[in-house]
Amino acid sequence: MKTIVTPIPDALVFEPRVFGDERGFFLETFHAQRYREAGIKESFVQDNHSHSSKGVLRGLHFQKQHPQGKLVQVSRGEVFDVAVDLRPDSPAFGQWFGVILDTKSHKQFYVPPGCAHGFCVLSDIADFHYKCTDYYHPEDEGSLLWNDPDIGIDWPLDIEPQLSGKDQDAPSWQSLKAQLLG
Repeated sequence: MKTIVTPIPDALVFEPRVFGDERGFFLETFHAQRYREAGIKESFVQDNHSHSSKGVLRGLHFQKQHPQGKLVQVSRGEVFDVAVDLRPDSPAFGQWFGVILDTKSHKQFYVPPGCAHGFCVLSDIADFHYKCTDYYHPEDEGSLLWNDPDIGIDWPLDIEPQLSGKDQDAPSWQSLKAQLLG
């Protein structure tokens, strides 16, 4: 497994070893010791699966009192996955990093606790998997406006994204930043 360090502290991209031939392929999608050695200190407690169609944009989401680290990967399709650093003490506070996750590369992305997370679907459909370091608490969820100009995420969309009402009405970076620095 190759580990790629990103500009956001503790956010990592993993390129697993894939063994393939004319029959198909095999890869190891999780090995606790290897991920600990790569820098993930938290334990995973919950797995989630999301299925979406082209143009769906989910995010940018985070939990306030129960921040989740997320090890994410795509088992079918292609997405553009994004983390925004919301940790006031981080040198990357307010910065974003994005990576293409797809079934060809099998890359994984670790989004550390304290970051907002979101993705948009680039293929006709996508199956997206999350390993989370804390349980989901719906009452604790926060969001950040997906297209806030102060963050400036360069979403590679060629169509208008499909958003939930919550994502359409998410707070701006300036509003969220004032709360975080409170």
